[in-house]
Amino acid sequence: MHEWSLAEAVVEAVASFAREHGSKRVKLVRISLGELQAVDVGIFKEALSLLGESVEPRIEGFQLEREKAVLLCRGCYETLLLEELSLSDEEREAVHFVPELLHAYAKCPRCGSSDLDVIRGRGVSIKSIEAE
Repeated sequence: MHEWSLAEAVVEAVASFAREHGSKRVKLVRISLGELQAVDVGIFKEALSLLGESVEPRIEGFQLEREKAVLLCRGCYETLLLEELSLSDEEREAVHFVPELLHAYAKCPRCGSSDLDVIRGRGVSIKSIEAE
């Protein structure tokens, strides 16, 4: 259900931006979804589409892109991708819901430290808005 809340926040932010800038038409909104953001993409797209038709100015289209999760090891200061970590399916799912669990499940493959920071790949962000 949080997909609808996220979609509503995106649509309201875009519509508000468009109104503030005198736009009559929003052609396309590009959105980034972090790999660690546990979102059902199908539900999110449907919510965006339905909610985008109900605001002024109407939002005609959305384009979603996934942002890979990038981590910084505080032990050796290397950056690594989430996919480089040895996590079981259960651990990976837990990390998707609570990214802070990385410290419990993951270690840097280079130095063995579990002191990892997520530096990209969380949350939902609006990358661009095409409007007239």
